[in-house]
Amino acid sequence: MRFFERQETARAQTLRLLLLFGLTLVALLLAVNGALALAWRLIAPGSSGYPGYFFSVNTSVTLLFVLGGWWLETSALSGGGEVLARRVGAREAWPASREVEHKLCNIVDELAIAASMKPPMAMVLPRVDAINAFAAGWGEDDAVIAVTQGALDKLTRDELQGLVAHELSHLREGDTRLNMRLAGMVFGLEMIFNLGRSMCSAGENGQRSFLALPGFPILITGSLGWLAGRALKAAISRQREFLADARAVQFTRSREGLGGVLRKVAGEEEQGMAPARSLHPAVQHMLLVDASDRGRWFASHPPLVERIVQIYGKPMAALSTQDQLATRPDAIF
Repeated sequence: MRFFERQETARAQTLRLLLLFGLTLVALLLAVNGALALAWRLIAPGSSGYPGYFFSVNTSVTLLFVLGGWWLETSALSGGGEVLARRVGAREAWPASREVEHKLCNIVDELAIAASMKPPMAMVLPRVDAINAFAAGWGEDDAVIAVTQGALDKLTRDELQGLVAHELSHLREGDTRLNMRLAGMVFGLEMIFNLGRSMCSAGENGQRSFLALPGFPILITGSLGWLAGRALKAAISRQREFLADARAVQFTRSREGLGGVLRKVAGEEEQGMAPARSLHPAVQHMLLVDASDRGRWFASHPPLVERIVQIYGKPMAALSTQDQLATRPDAIF
């Protein structure tokens, strides 16, 4: 795998998608102003102009919804990565009493040195049997890496290194902050859509009020902006996954580590085991593998087959996880 080339490609794609996201917000502002201007003409056909500060107020209120949604979403991580991880059922690793968790802590420390960053807190999701992990935190001081019990039990040391290296890349590249900010803006776009829908809804008597006239253009522009924002956020997230895969190969200097993890996850899917679908929605987009079925346009992760091809340069068969426990001889510290 040409990991430096893959990284540059993913970063360039991310930049282009971020620019498109910004243009989407600008287009939404223009569309809302245009739609409300048309609605005003229909309400007051004899008027020679618009009320004072008409466009300024429309723009300010629209931005208030977008930025307000951003604030609401990002405040969910105000307590740091550890708070979020504990909320979804993770606990701190116990290296003194559990050998496999001692191994995990050693790997986190080793790879943090390779990545030139402060080691994040190692945490475990003890009730999840599927192979998965996630990283959370605003910065190095509150960062955590949470690994499922299934990953600890089924992965070799090299594979666990690949998994941890992938999550370290997300922290090193600031992907958690980026995803939360984009999620907040998308939530703000959804609030604009909901505003238009509430203005168009019928009352108890089955009739709509005069607010439906400006409500319909807000509903239409808000829905288009929301869908475009969701699609662009998902596309950015997919590029960050490709970037983290390439960084993991760079940190470990081995494609077999992370490649083996993804092939074993593919094996679990063939056996009918969903990769941690039961975890809280707040961390679904942060997982190594997301099992949520959102369709092609709104998927936060690339298909497993595509990620495996990116790593190996060719399709590879899935691996079975049966009888492959972390207590075998190659799972030493």
